[in-house]
Amino acid sequence: MPTEKSGKCSVCRKLRIVRGCLDDYKQLAHYHYRDNRLGPYAAIFALRFGDETIGVIVYTMPSAGLELRNVATDNLFAGFDKRTQLSLINKYIRRISRVIIEPRFRSLGLATRLVRETMPQMNVHIIEAIAVMGLVNPFFEKAGMTAYRAKMPARCVQLGEALSMVGIEKDLLIDPRKAQERLGQLQGPKAEFIKLQMRNFLQSYGKRRQMQPGLERTIYTLSKLTLRPVYYIWFNPNLE
Repeated sequence: MPTEKSGKCSVCRKLRIVRGCLDDYKQLAHYHYRDNRLGPYAAIFALRFGDETIGVIVYTMPSAGLELRNVATDNLFAGFDKRTQLSLINKYIRRISRVIIEPRFRSLGLATRLVRETMPQMNVHIIEAIAVMGLVNPFFEKAGMTAYRAKMPARCVQLGEALSMVGIEKDLLIDPRKAQERLGQLQGPKAEFIKLQMRNFLQSYGKRRQMQPGLERTIYTLSKLTLRPVYYIWFNPNLE
């Protein structure tokens, strides 16, 4: 795979986006962080390099109710009975369910290209997406979508402040091993304080609340502490 800028550009010029099928998705599904099983879909587009599928985007029908959708659309779909609301949502919205780029072709902006070039082809008024990794890799925004971020739950705010009080700042929250190393160095009242805070935080996660102190618990806790899905929306400028 070329690493020089000119090489990357030459590769991009040889790529084409075409209507795909379920087989295109299956070829790349194992590269996605979610369960690779796919339910009913509205459309699949494939990114081809010659005859090879190196990228795929999957559109599905939208979820029935999303709080941030109401915020983004100024309650456009609110105020109706459930049957009418669902009918309107299904008529005017499609959802991006998967965007996958084969690892050899990443860092070329191809996820952004897939989103930007296929959204108009869906011929609906609104395209939406929800992404856990949106804060890390904002390719939906680069493609022209607008992001709406959910408020951090109170329990996450509380634990984040508690960790900060004992010297574990935000930069360590993305590195569980370093965070655990710092936690292991705590003694006396600070150690007891964080032990209580961690236990209280995990009360919302079923059997996980019984996890013992250690790296596994820290990895799980930080994954929940930093897990903030981002809602994205795009309004088709060619449709009123």
